[in-house]
Amino acid sequence: MIQQPRVLRLAHRGDHRVHPENSLAAMLAAMDVADCDGLEFDIRASLDGVPVLLHDASLARVQGVDALVGELTAAQLADHGVPALSEVLEQVPRRAFLDVELKTDLGRSVVEVLAAGRGADLQRAVISSFEVSAIERIRGLAPAWPCWLNTDHLRAGEVRIARELGCVGISVDWHAVDAAGIARAVAAGLEVAAWTVRDPRVSRRLADAGIAAMCLEGRAFAR
Repeated sequence: MIQQPRVLRLAHRGDHRVHPENSLAAMLAAMDVADCDGLEFDIRASLDGVPVLLHDASLARVQGVDALVGELTAAQLADHGVPALSEVLEQVPRRAFLDVELKTDLGRSVVEVLAAGRGADLQRAVISSFEVSAIERIRGLAPAWPCWLNTDHLRAGEVRIARELGCVGISVDWHAVDAAGIARAVAAGLEVAAWTVRDPRVSRRLADAGIAAMCLEGRAFAR
């Protein structure tokens, strides 16, 4: 589990105030911001099975390209500014804590890339996903790697699923974070992370509540 003197402040999809979200430039810019402890980014697979950074299944919203990520090779995606995970791991400072969100079950390919970039013990990183199957696959391939279950709530059912999956934590919509939910998670041996915080007042309140990490953007990130 995370052992930190304070709440981890993670840049949600990098610093995309001036660079496209999930781009290499956004990741590097985020790590130049004071008090930024690390990065949150999304992983999908290219046509040739390469893990790349992209939130949506399509390139339409961010890149303005009418294509699905699975229809293009990693080289073609790079031409549109979509970086490979391996490239990001090579260039992002090792001090950056990484929340690697799997949008789908990528299987062994993402484990191999992460192990090459952050070591067999996955140093200063966690795997997160809304997809139970994605976490199950990671737990099967790399049982010692820390995982967070991403959820919309901190109810007993979500906490139970996270525990059954062997997760070390649960990452939840900040609107659903309350004292009872945190106590429920902590009692189950889980740390709590929150997403996506855009108001500095909310970030301060969550820090005081005892969570382990938060994904930030906008005014909350740029303090």
